[in-house]
Amino acid sequence: MADEVYTIGEVIDLLRDDFPDVTVSKVRFLESQGLLSPARSESGYRQFGPSDIERLRYILRLQRDHFLPLKVIKSKLTLWERGEDPDADAPPPSTGLLERGEPEPRDEVLRRSGLPRRRLDELIAHGVLSEEDGRLEEGSAVIAAEARRLFDLGLEPRHLRAVRHAAEREADLVFQLVAPFLKMTNPEARRHAEQMVSDAGEALLAIHRMILISELRRLIER
Repeated sequence: MADEVYTIGEVIDLLRDDFPDVTVSKVRFLESQGLLSPARSESGYRQFGPSDIERLRYILRLQRDHFLPLKVIKSKLTLWERGEDPDADAPPPSTGLLERGEPEPRDEVLRRSGLPRRRLDELIAHGVLSEEDGRLEEGSAVIAAEARRLFDLGLEPRHLRAVRHAAEREADLVFQLVAPFLKMTNPEARRHAEQMVSDAGEALLAIHRMILISELRRLIER
């Protein structure tokens, strides 16, 4: 068993029950970010051993249950590799949701996502992504990569405006909740507002995910 290896498709099948939204593209993205490094066959195909699968399971659990950013997951993987796993099952500090990343250069977004330049321009034109001075908002490479999957299925950039608008409406809902605290000038009120935003954001993410899964299952069962 120690020498048993799996293809990426077989790995997806093994994990699907616990992680219904895991996909080949997601595994490839995690590899591109340095979180996974499966071996390759002579033909160049990925080969996952048992330890690779356990590592992937650990990463997916942190993403699903705690919404941790990749940078935090990388730091936890360092401990995991040493056989340590401090408070992995405890909720992380909520402020991690608000951790600001860096704008992403256009060429880097294109390289990481595999999206054609024309399609990226369309996402920007339809307001799905925003660009300033040749740099796109943080997270654009992930959005572009997932958009490419949807385009391959037949959707168009204009269809994704609804996704952006839904996220903006949810953000406005949270803003109404914390607006009174943001008007205050003392640091304690500001910290309280940030914590409220983070907690509300995590709750909305969890609700959105479960509702979407439920609706997709209902669609299949019709």
